[in-house]
Amino acid sequence: MESLRLYLDTSVVSAMLDERTPERQVLTQTTWDRLGLHDVYVSEVVLQELSLAPGGLRERLLELVVNFGILQVTEEIESLANHYVDATIFPRKYFDDALHAAIASVHRIDYLLSWNFRHLVKVNTRRLVSATNVQMGYSPVEIISPPEL
Repeated sequence: MESLRLYLDTSVVSAMLDERTPERQVLTQTTWDRLGLHDVYVSEVVLQELSLAPGGLRERLLELVVNFGILQVTEEIESLANHYVDATIFPRKYFDDALHAAIASVHRIDYLLSWNFRHLVKVNTRRLVSATNVQMGYSPVEIISPPEL
């Protein structure tokens, strides 16, 4: 099996410990068990979002990603994220979601994994992000939920 470049957004990491949605937690844990076969990344955006969790939970969440690569937000990424917002792919209010897509795109990630069905994992967003990427000279990025991996 070929090693893939995977980017996990905050929703995937937090789902590992979220007992409020047991089925999603189990599906995430099953996917997590297969991550060792791939090159896995989070970003400084994910770390910032995880750092907002309360005390003990914050430490447990950050421990989950300690062995993953950390992708930085650059001016190029911010510019692409702003382009997504200007093209109304993402609402300005959810700029971090645009950043996740831009981070994955600029860093040539194969799959962006997310449980965010509201702004990321939906047909129209997938189509528009990929079309915008091609138009702007970036590779398309596949935005998927963990069970799709």
